[in-house]
Amino acid sequence: MLNRTDQSSETQETIPPYLRALNPEQREAVFHWGKPLLILAGAGSGKTRVITTKIAYLIREQAMDPRSILAVTFTNKAAREMAERAQLIDDRAAYAMLRTFHSFGAWFLRRNGRLVGLNAGFVIYDDDDMCSLLATLMEGASLATIKQTAYGIARAKDFSLSPEQPELSLIDPRQEFRDLYTKYEERLRQIGNVDFGDLIKKPVEILRTYPEVAQHFKDRFQVILVDEYQDANIAQFELLKELCGPETYVCVVGDDDQSIYRFRGAEVRNIQEFPERFPGADIIRLERNYRSIAPILQTASSVVGHNQGRLGKLLSAERGSGKKPVLAFLPNQDEEAVFCAELIERSVHPAQEDQNHEKAPAKKVSYADWAVLYRTNAQSLGFETEFLRCGIPYRVVGSLKFYEREEVKDALALLAFLVNPRDEVAFRRMVNKPARGVGTATVDRIVGEAFMGAEAEGNLGIAAQRLKEVLPAKARSGIGVFLGAIEKAHSLLDAEDTQQNSSPRSQDQGKPGALQAGDGLSVCIVQLVQDTGIVDYHLTHDEIAGNQRISNLQELANAGSLYPASLQGLLEFLEHIELDRSLEEFPGKEGIQDRVTLITLHNTKGLEFPRVIMAGIEKGVFPRDDKTGADLEEERRLFYVGATRAMDELYLSSCTQRRMYGRTLFMEPSVFLMEIDRTNLRIIGSPPLGYSPRKPPSRVPAKAKGSWQVGSRLFHDDQGYGSVVEVQETEEGPLIRVFFDTGKEMRFLSLKQSKRITQIYEDR
Repeated sequence: MLNRTDQSSETQETIPPYLRALNPEQREAVFHWGKPLLILAGAGSGKTRVITTKIAYLIREQAMDPRSILAVTFTNKAAREMAERAQLIDDRAAYAMLRTFHSFGAWFLRRNGRLVGLNAGFVIYDDDDMCSLLATLMEGASLATIKQTAYGIARAKDFSLSPEQPELSLIDPRQEFRDLYTKYEERLRQIGNVDFGDLIKKPVEILRTYPEVAQHFKDRFQVILVDEYQDANIAQFELLKELCGPETYVCVVGDDDQSIYRFRGAEVRNIQEFPERFPGADIIRLERNYRSIAPILQTASSVVGHNQGRLGKLLSAERGSGKKPVLAFLPNQDEEAVFCAELIERSVHPAQEDQNHEKAPAKKVSYADWAVLYRTNAQSLGFETEFLRCGIPYRVVGSLKFYEREEVKDALALLAFLVNPRDEVAFRRMVNKPARGVGTATVDRIVGEAFMGAEAEGNLGIAAQRLKEVLPAKARSGIGVFLGAIEKAHSLLDAEDTQQNSSPRSQDQGKPGALQAGDGLSVCIVQLVQDTGIVDYHLTHDEIAGNQRISNLQELANAGSLYPASLQGLLEFLEHIELDRSLEEFPGKEGIQDRVTLITLHNTKGLEFPRVIMAGIEKGVFPRDDKTGADLEEERRLFYVGATRAMDELYLSSCTQRRMYGRTLFMEPSVFLMEIDRTNLRIIGSPPLGYSPRKPPSRVPAKAKGSWQVGSRLFHDDQGYGSVVEVQETEEGPLIRVFFDTGKEMRFLSLKQSKRITQIYEDR
């Protein structure tokens, strides 16, 4: 097989056509052989092309048996795309094993699971199945406790931890958790099934326990490729390590700056420490970005560059320079939504008047060119409301539209029953949610009493009270809780002074799962969803989804803070919502493809848009106040991922005030905005007093040191300012590679041979 240096004699004419489209670094990665390889692939650098081409190249040019190639990634979609693209080059790639980590684990266990007492016909338990099994071991425990235990066990398996290992205390220090984990594993073994964590953990155990099995797979897979390696957890790294032998060629592709799934178990250290964990490894950096213009890359890089322990890379924009990102300081979240709507409308309809000092683009664009990115799902409400008002078509990616979300529908049903106790639909939805022992037969009896009884008046609350004494004890208690919550909410609406109902911010404010009352109608909304048990009900789904649901309930309460805490205020609030929802049904909406994308930052991975708005760049929103250390570094990476989704234009918005926790609060600009060189931004609006961005570093002539260094700044008569990114010593003097602020890259042999370089600077 060829090694890297063997390819130095290749010319463009002798290189196969499918390789000619690759740039030099991509081609180097494809040709690489002999040592472990980390392909550090920056955003938009063509990593998928490299890994699929490498698979085809090994088969086509190096006569590698495709069955000896294992390539793993993290989603079925990515695995299918890898397979399809490799087969377009050489159809024999169909015989290579291209799977997700979990799919490979299931394939492995169906062939080798008998070694740990597992029948090949095992069933894979999902999260709900885990909870159902744990419920049989945790008699009397609340659903929330069961969910939390299931989450802890899943996390333990992400770290490849068994119940007896001391390190388990890092997941949960309680002996009770260790005992439950032990019982759960024993029960799962008796049943003969596995959960998702087992699909990685058990193959590792088999490979470590049975050397002959491990050797078989090391002989079978001579090449192992891992895509999106920054998303691997500890257990997946352990699996990779056990599959690799001394002769295995291992190549991982990823970007430590795009590791944003720590909450799912992803461990950024896997990629950062790859050279140490695989001694002698080479690193090839793919730094040519084919997606974004230079100012966008510089903005993204300036933020993520504040993280510690990065492997480091300097992206260059192959598309050159363009418009600076715009930082818009806006009064509040309503004006933020208006700004976004007007910005989008002016681009789609250029003839419209400019009201925010933004020139309308010369070229008309489509709605689909735009994406609005935000940190949490709950932030979509303001944009949905304004877009509906303006008739801007949109789609919400990765989540239901705000008013279609279950928890929001629940809260609105409670409010609907509060103003109209004859609302049978709302009553049926919520009287037994969460379960209170009020079964269908009991509900039917109450409805019959309300509408068909001798004293029928249609009031379901009164009918339920009349029947309470003849109902079973559990149903009687459940009805009491429900009606008590409704009555208390009524008393809040009857208060004359809405400010008396405002509750102070608690110490838990801003923490996950906390729901806060504030001004006006928000007090009633928060009290009602808490007293009826809806908050606890939705928190029990799981730690992540539950917190998102509570954030949505909080956003509904925030919207209610604009209305007085009175019956009339509630009616106006519900009417406003219904009018918004009716706009979603305008004729011809079905089948619309030209729509603005509303999406959370976490869901943008792998996507790109010509124009991107990143909203809510404020302290307490992005990042949240509780983000420090490793969590804050991941938030920076999330900013980097969001910004690098933009191809042509990037807009950042930050509000002076925002409705949070049921009140209108003054906000501070995000620390991320302080980390961007303000000369790289076009600022509109009125910057708040708290905005003090990073200034360009002061510079002194580097001539005093008498040599070029990576990081040195220079000025070129034609290209302007630039940075030295590589220095190579040659017989004729230093060969420097320069990345200019315009996005262009050039090489110079020496200062004397480039008289156009008139000033040389180096950062202090």
